[in-house]
Amino acid sequence: MKKLLLSLLIASSPFFLAQNVVLSKVVKSHSNEDKVFYKINADFASAEYLGEVEVRGFSDNDAEIFGMVYKKAKEIGANAFSYKPFQEVDETFSKFDPGHYKLSLYYVSSSYFPKEDNAVYLISSPYKKQTISINNDKKIFEERTFTKFELKSGEIYTISTRGLLGSTIKIAAQQNQPVQYFQLSGASVNSNDYGKPGINLKSGDIMRLEQSYAQFLTTIYQYFK
Repeated sequence: MKKLLLSLLIASSPFFLAQNVVLSKVVKSHSNEDKVFYKINADFASAEYLGEVEVRGFSDNDAEIFGMVYKKAKEIGANAFSYKPFQEVDETFSKFDPGHYKLSLYYVSSSYFPKEDNAVYLISSPYKKQTISINNDKKIFEERTFTKFELKSGEIYTISTRGLLGSTIKIAAQQNQPVQYFQLSGASVNSNDYGKPGINLKSGDIMRLEQSYAQFLTTIYQYFK
């Protein structure tokens, strides 16, 4: 019984549940002060290959994992990445495993990064299924999924987390408007700001994300139309 209890304690300890993010391969490094870390295709011709980072262990704290990956990438001057699937014995490629994956690391001159003007990415919560509406058209987001659409000139798009206490944003196409990323969050109960009594009830929020982090999420989340 003592051995069983000890095994359970070890298995549930933070050490064994911690994620391990390592530079698994370094070919070269690049000296630069770029802060960005953008996703590119693996066959992107203008990219200089630097190495690989490997993530071992699952966590739903995506921001923490991204921070660890970003730190490792910057150790060798990487400002771009692509997903690198594992190859099976039969030479097929394995499906994405959120508990174990690799990213190839690159340096790309800022002028060569591809643009997606007037594109919008909507990224789900990592924790729960959620229904939102886009111009009153309901769309169901399973946890850890995302979708993409293009803004058409002359149209205004209303995105809402629905419900009396939900959030709503309105966006429209503009000339040379950079790609936009938004993440959905589920219902929450929060205390009001200091000095304001009561609590703040929300049925969902829509948060704008920085491009580097958002593109990391669209790598480890599943796309749906």
